[in-house]
Amino acid sequence: MLTQRIQLLTMATDRQHLPLLIFLPGMDGSDVSLRQQLNELKDTFDVRCFCLPGDDKTDWHGLVTHLVELVSIEKASRPHRSIYLCGESFGGCLALKTVCHSPDLFERLILINPASSFNRQIWSALGAFVVQRMPGAIYRFGAVGLLPFLISFERVSEDNRQALLQAMQQVTPDASAWRLSLLNEFQLNEMSLRQLQTPTLLVASVLDQLLPSVSEANRLAALLRNAQMITLERSGHACLLETNTSLYRLLDQHQFVPAIKL
Repeated sequence: MLTQRIQLLTMATDRQHLPLLIFLPGMDGSDVSLRQQLNELKDTFDVRCFCLPGDDKTDWHGLVTHLVELVSIEKASRPHRSIYLCGESFGGCLALKTVCHSPDLFERLILINPASSFNRQIWSALGAFVVQRMPGAIYRFGAVGLLPFLISFERVSEDNRQALLQAMQQVTPDASAWRLSLLNEFQLNEMSLRQLQTPTLLVASVLDQLLPSVSEANRLAALLRNAQMITLERSGHACLLETNTSLYRLLDQHQFVPAIKL
């Protein structure tokens, strides 16, 4: 039985003097996508992951409220340090909702293949219905079948494939169905997006087999007044797991790496 709580997991110790980078993961709710990126990020950022327990079924309002409360505590303890918000897939949707709710908390916004187009896919309404009714063994096997839609196998190491699969299988069928239903009902007020002044970096994978990430990034870039966009020509949906993808390098190339005061 899962008894964990939603938390901001500290990815490396003794980094409180650095700008804060908060990562919002995909449907698995884990730090698996961050692990490969951490070595490059940890010298510049205090990296935290907003981890969701495998059985968590908090709604959008609750997730935003919980995240804002945790970030506000960090902000109060060190008022002058910058806070970057980075969301991948499901986490990209949460990042958009959070920054619209509390734009003054965050200095930068990074969106990696955000799943904000999910409810415009013709198959989206079936996802939660089917998943919730799967027996456990079939559900676990279904996670294996989903991998080709999430990753480009030749670009992701075997260790990372297994780590992703394990993280996916830790999410219960009920929680997975719940998170799919959240994506299916996801909405944002376009006026709120147009009013955002937060500098935003949109990262979109051309070979995403799960969602039309490039067209969605273009749509968001047209709404966000201060956005830059990167396309990863050979990457799949879970691009941060790929051996040759460096989030730090992408941030650096687009002036999203802060100057560190010694």
